[in-house]
Amino acid sequence: MNRPTDPPDPDPSDDVTRQSAAEETAEPRAPAADDLDYRHRNGRVHYAAHQRRVDATALGQLVLHLPGTFLSLLVILLISGGLDVWLGLPLWVPPLVWLASGALLFHRPTEDFLARHLLRLQRPMPDEYARLDPVWREVTARAGVDGRAYELWIEDSNGLNAYAAAGHIVGVTRFALDHLPSSQLAAVLAHELGHHTGGHVWTSLLGHWYALPGRAAWYVIRLIVVFAIALTSSFSWLATAALSLVIVFLTYSTITHLYGLPLVLLVTPYLIAAVGRRAELRADQHAAALGFGPMLAQVLVAMHTAETEAGPRPLAAAGAGPDAPGMLARLLSTHPDYPTRLHRLRPYLDPRR
Repeated sequence: MNRPTDPPDPDPSDDVTRQSAAEETAEPRAPAADDLDYRHRNGRVHYAAHQRRVDATALGQLVLHLPGTFLSLLVILLISGGLDVWLGLPLWVPPLVWLASGALLFHRPTEDFLARHLLRLQRPMPDEYARLDPVWREVTARAGVDGRAYELWIEDSNGLNAYAAAGHIVGVTRFALDHLPSSQLAAVLAHELGHHTGGHVWTSLLGHWYALPGRAAWYVIRLIVVFAIALTSSFSWLATAALSLVIVFLTYSTITHLYGLPLVLLVTPYLIAAVGRRAELRADQHAAALGFGPMLAQVLVAMHTAETEAGPRPLAAAGAGPDAPGMLARLLSTHPDYPTRLHRLRPYLDPRR
């Protein structure tokens, strides 16, 4: 359950499972259809007064995305100045359009486009929907959430994965649908629902969306600098040194005039990743609180086992030892390691609970 990380890359936010964490070559088996207690069939469903909220991790994501949003606003204002000079377009129009564009990410037709063309998801086939819908309705009934507000999607993948994206997208891989028992599938879906109801998905998505102009500007500047250095190096080392001094001066001036904002942007990816790991633990807790803790633990153990068994093979083929990921890679990971997640689930695994 990784949040399809990124967008606008619709960050997709995330997910219980890491992408393509489990690869299987065996023929799909028919999952057990009667291993889940379908409580919604035995009585009325009571919806919660507040279907969604913004928890601490969601607020943290919003705050951490503010520096990138501010930098993007500066880029938009620079573009607005050029358009004002060349086309006479009022200076306030591009920033207003840019700010209003965030609402499109929660527009159902736009979400449909993102799901199909960016996340590569498909609508469930009738037999897939017949398998998925009762499980989803059980999960939402336990949470007191109107499940009809969300759209169910399928990814044609052999990996064990699930998605919570945009405002109403809940996706699951065909592998998970074909191989997981209903109770474990419900645990995976409950995790994704936790991302939606906790506000993790939309805050991350908006943060990535509004940071796009700043990212694009940084990418262009980096290309120009690399090209300029490569060009001057073909003439002489003196020209390269002079250009390097100019770049250092411009960088210092930019940092000074922007009160150190560019330096903050160097740190924020690590902080955002840390908050993302916390969001995953909260989504795990959400699923466990609904009664799916043991099932979720079973899924995580299976994923951890598959990842451990599959990990050394590509490393050995590359001639490298089975070393753990580097420190920076771990700091930038948006998901906690499996032992940490299983440790946090321990209070929910007590049969007396």
